[in-house]
Amino acid sequence: MSVPDNILLVEDDWQIREFISIALEGEGYAIHEAATASHGAVLAASIRPCLLILDLGLPDRDGQEFIADFRAWSSAPILVLSARSSEYDKVKALDAGADDYLSKPFGVPELLARVRAMLRRRHQEVLEVDPLITFGDFRIDCVKRLVTCGNEPLHLTQIEYKLLIFLAANPGRVFTHRQLLRQVWGGHAVENHQYLRVYVGHLRQKIEENPARPRHILTENGVGYRFQP
Repeated sequence: MSVPDNILLVEDDWQIREFISIALEGEGYAIHEAATASHGAVLAASIRPCLLILDLGLPDRDGQEFIADFRAWSSAPILVLSARSSEYDKVKALDAGADDYLSKPFGVPELLARVRAMLRRRHQEVLEVDPLITFGDFRIDCVKRLVTCGNEPLHLTQIEYKLLIFLAANPGRVFTHRQLLRQVWGGHAVENHQYLRVYVGHLRQKIEENPARPRHILTENGVGYRFQP
C-alpha cells in the first residue's frame, strides 16, 4: 500500500479547517492541521508536507511572511485560501512564493482539482532543503527564525534575515539582482538595485570575517550574487 500524501493545512477558522480536512481525507490524503502560524511552522519542519494549504489572515502572523519563510527551505507547493480577493493580494502572495490562490468562498470540486494538479507537479520534483542550514560557524533555524554564530544569536533585521536565508538555502546558485529584489522586497522593487547593494553590505559586515574579501556572499559582476557555504 502506498503512503498517502501529507498535506499541512494552516487555517484559524475551525469550521473551514474541518470542512477542508473532511474533503481531503475523503480523497485519501493525510491531513495535519494548525490554527496559527507558529504551530504551522513547527508542523512544517516536522512532517515536511507534500503540499501546504494556507490562509493569509492568521491570528499571530500574516500569511505572506509565513510563505516567505517556508519557501526559503521547502519547494513544496503552496495553495493560498483567502477572503482577500483583490488582484494586489493575489500578486503579492504569488510573488512571495505561493503557487496558486483560491478565493473564499470556494467549492470542494475546485479545491480538490487544484490539490491534485499541484501534487502531480510535486511528485516530479526532488529534494528539500533542510530547515536547519549551517555554514562556517553559523546556524540558521528556519522554524525559529534564529541565526546563531557559535552559541551566540546574530541580530539581523527582517530584510537581512530574508536575504540571508534565501541565499543560504540555495548554495552555489547565481541569482540576478532582479530575482533577489523580487524575492526579498517584492515585485515593486525589482529595479531598485541600490536596496540590494546596501543590504548585502550590511550582511557582509555581520557574517564575513573580512567584508572586503567575502567568503560567503560573492558578487557575480554585472549579474548578481552567489552564496558559498
